Amino acid sequence: MDRYEMRLSGSGGQGLILAGKIMAEAAVIYDGRNAVQTQSYGPEARGGASKAEVVISDGDIDYPKALSLDLLLALTQVSCTKYSADLKEGGILIVDSGLVKDLPPGNFQVYRAPITEIAVKKVGKAVVTNIVAVGILTKIAGVVSEDAVRKAILARVPKGTEELNMKAYEEGLKAAAELIGT
Repeated sequence: MDRYEMRLSGSGGQGLILAGKIMAEAAVIYDGRNAVQTQSYGPEARGGASKAEVVISDGDIDYPKALSLDLLLALTQVSCTKYSADLKEGGILIVDSGLVKDLPPGNFQVYRAPITEIAVKKVGKAVVTNIVAVGILTKIAGVVSEDAVRKAILARVPKGTEELNMKAYEEGLKAAAELIGT
């Protein structure tokens, strides 16, 4: 793989920076690839715009920022509207169907999943919405192995929350399997 670019976007406090770190660490530490993760959030870190970018490659990564997204995860309408123009033709757009109603025009694959609702109703806590999203994008993108992501989640989440986060991840994988029909 030459270069795969993803952006995880939403609002501050949704755990997208952690989700980006998990994806990058899964690629590097457990799958043996090169990856870089960058993040951006305004002074309104809780509730304002937030994004994490992850670039994964089997070769050298000479520029750390995403330029032409292969995948965009949007957990809010604002982030979907703001960042969808950076999604390349044929790319993947994953949105939280409970929070993103208006989809942008473009030639890309769209996957709508009730990400926050899955976290609340199937896992029991909205705080793991980010990990549900990680499960969904892992299955749909297929650029990082599911097992590598499991290991990265366990290494990154706060002690005592491993079981909760693993349940969230598995629910995300299940939701994605339904979306892609596997």
